[in-house]
Amino acid sequence: MKPIHALGLIPFIGMLGGLPFANKATPLVLGMPFLLFWIVLWVILTSAVMAIVNFIDPADRKEGV
Repeated sequence: MKPIHALGLIPFIGMLGGLPFANKATPLVLGMPFLLFWIVLWVILTSAVMAIVNFIDPADRKEGV
């Protein structure tokens, strides 16, 4: 597996793998239950990780254009 593919797995593991550990309602973060905050956080982090993957992807390089 290429490192770029492993980088793409980070959001998947964070979102789904962390849900059992983040399944708490008592701490409120920004007015949201912790589980909702966890999901929103990973949606934002997924966008950041995919932007990094797009930036370092060698297949995305355009030559001669």
